Amino acid sequence: MDTLNSSVTKRYLPWVVAAALFMEQLDATIVNTAIPSIAASFDVTPLSLKSVVSSYILALAVGIPVSGWMADRFGTRRVFSIAIIVFTIASILCGLAVTPEMMVAARMLQGLGGAMMMPVGRLAIIRTFPKSELLGAMNFVIIPALIGPLLGPTVGGLIVHWFSWRYIFFINVPVGIIALFLVYRYMPDHASEHKRPLDVPGLILFSSGTALLSWLLEVFGEHTLAPMTALAVLGVSLGLLLAYAVHASNAQFPLLRLGLFRIRTFRISVLGGFVTRMGFGGLPFLLPLLYQVGMGLPAWKSGLLMMPSAIAAMGMKLFSQRLLKRFGYRQILIVNTICIGVTITTFSQVDSGTPLAAIAALGLMQGFFASMQFSSMNSLAYADIDAKDSSMASTMSSSFQQLSMSFGLAAGSLVAGWYLGNVVKTDPVLVTNALHHAFLTLGLITAASSFLFWRLKPNDGESISRGAVAE
Repeated sequence: MDTLNSSVTKRYLPWVVAAALFMEQLDATIVNTAIPSIAASFDVTPLSLKSVVSSYILALAVGIPVSGWMADRFGTRRVFSIAIIVFTIASILCGLAVTPEMMVAARMLQGLGGAMMMPVGRLAIIRTFPKSELLGAMNFVIIPALIGPLLGPTVGGLIVHWFSWRYIFFINVPVGIIALFLVYRYMPDHASEHKRPLDVPGLILFSSGTALLSWLLEVFGEHTLAPMTALAVLGVSLGLLLAYAVHASNAQFPLLRLGLFRIRTFRISVLGGFVTRMGFGGLPFLLPLLYQVGMGLPAWKSGLLMMPSAIAAMGMKLFSQRLLKRFGYRQILIVNTICIGVTITTFSQVDSGTPLAAIAALGLMQGFFASMQFSSMNSLAYADIDAKDSSMASTMSSSFQQLSMSFGLAAGSLVAGWYLGNVVKTDPVLVTNALHHAFLTLGLITAASSFLFWRLKPNDGESISRGAVAE
């Protein structure tokens, strides 16, 4: 345990984690607005560059389980520092990339750095704050982090409009230096007294299965695989994941302890969140394409249209705790999930004739509901988790969150690519029609996930929402 004073730690730790999340979220969103410009620079189609976005999130999903083990063994401060250094160096490499392959490789390295940042920061929060203060602490961390999505599309659009897209990656350098300073000064050094061994077979099985499945979704959307080949790859990936489930049930120290899914609130939060994020996860990639390719807007205007969603998301964080206390997790998650699905499907009506004010209003609604949803799902996962299982719960929750976002990006581009087929992908009308089908599909998936939250009980999560540990 670190020697930092407890009150000092509680005061500054959220800022430390928020600084790292700001850098990660800024980079995750700033590249979306620049996708058409990057595609023109590499002489490829915008849809073919979805791997630039999905590879980053896939690397997060694969690397997160290892980061939990690293934090337990080497301490949160050391791992967090290494993560920031790796992320910053990878950002420089992204800016220097001259081919799509180099960009994807650098983005994967970025993802590995982000994989060590996000769960380790969350672990530090969970181990520092009692459960009754957890929702407020996590909300505080997320509020500054949302500045990244707020500034990302706008700054990215302005940089692409006035300079080169390469500069969008170089702005991580000063942010990384500031975050590294905060880590060394204020990050507590939590480490486990019992050093569990790394589950290497489990890591190989889980990582291989998830990587193959995400890759299959990506290439299937481009129609580059024969049906029988695609089925074979699908069978291998599902077989690897099933083999991991069997392995985890018999391993003494599994990479992800699946037995935690026996806890109802944790199971519903993670699985319901997986489906919800899978539907929602394609929007950061599809919306810039709709605005720039479909509607013909410049990059800076596309970025400005992303701002209302981030502003509403930041505002909702100030009210989420009151709403959860008043209505409870069950009622909030059922109704709010449907509202997110409705806002996503409404984007299928947006085209070049839609007033920009109406698009901004739709973005405000989307950010409002999405922020409420993620605050609820993220905190509900720890409502009935014992302190000794908090590290594993955080690792599993983070893994499934990032994996669902990767699947969401792949599913959204798959639907858009499917309707585009082999026609010219620069025709605004054809691109808009294909994107409309993608929005409808993602919206229905998100709305359908509300059924998973019906299995919650009215008093589930009160240990978090009411600030008192339940009996």
